[in-house]
Amino acid sequence: MTTKRVQKKQKLRNAEYYDLQLIQDKLYDQSKKNIVFNNLIELIANEENIKLAYRNLKKNSGSKTAGVDNKTIFDLAKWQDENLINHVKKKLTWYQPQAIKRVEIPKGDSGKTRPLGIPTIVDRLIQQCILQVLEPICEAKFHERSNGFRPNRSTEHALAQCYKYMQVNKLHYVVDIDIKGFFDNVNHGKLLKQLWYLGIRDKKLISILSVMLKAEVASIGFPTKGTPQGGIISPLLSNVVLNELDWWITSQWEDIPTEHNYLKIRKNLKVDKGDKYRALRRTNLKECYIVRYADDFRIFCRNHNDAKRMFVATTKWLKDRLGLDISPDKSKIVNLKKEYSEFLGFRMKLHENGKDAKGNKRFTVKSHISDKAKKRIKSKTKEHIKKIQNPSTRAKGYEAVVNYNAYVLGIHFYYRYATHVSNDFSTIAFSVKKSFGARFKNNLKREGKHLLPVIKERYGASSQIRYVHNTVIAPIGFVQHKNPMFKLLIINKYTAEGREKIHKKLQKVDMDILFYLMRNPVKGQTIEYNDNRLSLYSAQQGNCAITKQPLKIGHMHCHHKIPREFDGLDIYKNLIFLNDVVHKLIHAIREETINKYLEVLKLDVKQMKKVNRLRILAKREELIL
Repeated sequence: MTTKRVQKKQKLRNAEYYDLQLIQDKLYDQSKKNIVFNNLIELIANEENIKLAYRNLKKNSGSKTAGVDNKTIFDLAKWQDENLINHVKKKLTWYQPQAIKRVEIPKGDSGKTRPLGIPTIVDRLIQQCILQVLEPICEAKFHERSNGFRPNRSTEHALAQCYKYMQVNKLHYVVDIDIKGFFDNVNHGKLLKQLWYLGIRDKKLISILSVMLKAEVASIGFPTKGTPQGGIISPLLSNVVLNELDWWITSQWEDIPTEHNYLKIRKNLKVDKGDKYRALRRTNLKECYIVRYADDFRIFCRNHNDAKRMFVATTKWLKDRLGLDISPDKSKIVNLKKEYSEFLGFRMKLHENGKDAKGNKRFTVKSHISDKAKKRIKSKTKEHIKKIQNPSTRAKGYEAVVNYNAYVLGIHFYYRYATHVSNDFSTIAFSVKKSFGARFKNNLKREGKHLLPVIKERYGASSQIRYVHNTVIAPIGFVQHKNPMFKLLIINKYTAEGREKIHKKLQKVDMDILFYLMRNPVKGQTIEYNDNRLSLYSAQQGNCAITKQPLKIGHMHCHHKIPREFDGLDIYKNLIFLNDVVHKLIHAIREETINKYLEVLKLDVKQMKKVNRLRILAKREELIL
């Protein structure tokens, strides 16, 4: 399972910890019914929402990156719950964001860079608070074929949609339009009106979002347009902007009203529009379907004339409606039977593959990794190999191999949807093999000590497996194609039925106790400590780590393995949930007190060893077994 999918499931678990699911479900349902929202700030400033925002933020790797104030998530972790909550609430009453730190990051291998805006950690926390309330409202209004930066949607779903229109629907022309500098040119006023149109009509929230969009960029000034890439809420806002494009394209064909009702509802509740489309094809209307991933989109058409009309109409609509220009040199119409169309790092076209039952030519999808992507993979792989070659320590060598393996697993997982992925990686593997050969010569072994389970599971059948520093290296040339699948319609983060298809609930945990812990943080402790209590209670399935007996309110304690007085931290690994008697035993010094607790607990040998390990960390003498 990829890191992104794990994170998506973890976010659902986080919402369970803080009892926000029912509120988000209600927002989603009301938005589906076109109900207007006038008082969202109250939900955004809700204590549980702020705590959930902290939890989601700390799981984000970017939270360790400092803004202009040089603060990171580690600084927020030291705040006490009450102080941080009051600080956020106070900022929301009259919100003025701090300046945004601007950094330039490489843009592929072109030598060019793109700007990244990094708000301060407190401003990111506030953005996360807003995101958690706005996302269910917007999700209810977003188009089914918008696939980027959305829960439970991915590149796989975008490719599945493309392959369907190319092969099954026989739409052999595609309009490739590249929006020039989309994130830098979003019109602020238009975006706020689009949010208003979606039903988000809390004037105070709209004012906060307006100020957020106009936040000063350090050393540059105050922007008059654009959404800074790097802000937590920016991906959602970019989807709000282009959601109007999705539905406009849809209105040109799919949603055109007809005199007769041709629609059918299937057993899986999917709307069958087949009869309607057959009727529409008898008209002079242009058939078209959009597939979008963030600001990258393709429009599929049946013939060249329709594609030309859509190209012109879409270019004009983007300019007139959203104030966005296109890149003429990167925008074109592609005949998929003759040329490749590039999308999300893939090259796609159609090739003749026999004839159908009626004797007509049959075309099937042929796809490759794009040339730019292959070049980038070769470059990144060589960088990893350099780090493996001369590590300063054995541990560093092992870490370098593990990082290389993680990279190979990631690119295999992403590009496996190309029909010719195996051939593409074979050519990449040839280049990589030469790099390994030049740098390691006779040090590549066929056997070693560390055969990592994930490598054995994924590549066990490969004869290309080799070892460096006694650690297995994932064979970059060993990858198998997988057909991209559509997202199941029932899967939905904001419905109970949809969540059941994504993950299992906390069925073995007493939710009343979990919510009690959430609503009654330990006074004087940090938000990091109180947040980790919830994770520990869930991970231990509500049981004492020593006795394995259920923990009860008033008789449970979240214990620091290395106590605070000995510089113990509030991090998850340094905490353990115990019942109160075990906790007292760990800290007890007097012999009669120790004997009293031992008589109550009646611990076995294994349990006593665990208690002694905790006593040693707490600078207490071991108990005699």
